[in-house]
Amino acid sequence: MKLYTIGDLHLSHQVEKPMNIFGEHWDNHAEKIRENWTAVVGHDDLVIMPGDFSWATYLAQTEEDFKFLNNLPGKKIMLKGNHDYWWETVTKMKNYLDSIGVINIEFLHNNSYTYEGTCFCGTKGWDFKEEKDEKIINREITRLKLSLDSADKNAKEIVAVFHYPADENPEFLDILNKYGVNKCIYGHKHGFSEEPKRYIKDGIEYLNASADQVGFSPIAI
Repeated sequence: MKLYTIGDLHLSHQVEKPMNIFGEHWDNHAEKIRENWTAVVGHDDLVIMPGDFSWATYLAQTEEDFKFLNNLPGKKIMLKGNHDYWWETVTKMKNYLDSIGVINIEFLHNNSYTYEGTCFCGTKGWDFKEEKDEKIINREITRLKLSLDSADKNAKEIVAVFHYPADENPEFLDILNKYGVNKCIYGHKHGFSEEPKRYIKDGIEYLNASADQVGFSPIAI
């Protein structure tokens, strides 16, 4: 069993949203993801997805995107991103997946998920480069605490999952330190950059798992 992560798939099988406007490396990106995923992920592996899975606006528009993901090997745990407008309550989403025959996807939302001794907790977070919105920040802090409080007490390691870059979110860092989190996955940041996708800052290991940052291939956690 191995642990992987990849975020920001930005799939659009039922809506018209080409990603190559952000660069030629996004040409045919869904097929790149399918080929790379199949090559590295096994059926007993787990893939953490830190947001921006589909460009769909409504849940009913996600069917082909979810079926695409369902046909890839491994168990998937999905967090909400800032472009996941289709996101509903966890109950509604689970019922929808059941109705379309999707069986290997779970949602990380006000809860936690433990797999072979590693417990994943998290929330979407907030972009602190935008205008500060105390209401949203407090909501995300509450969701992060709910998730961490639900963590398996027997877990060997707790890994935090955000959509927005976690090391830019000072309101959350004290919480991560309080709960003993030393590893954090996030997405959101795109484009070619000299910044490393994996780095250590203030004692926490960070991993930027945005699809274009990891070569459109799940990367080991």
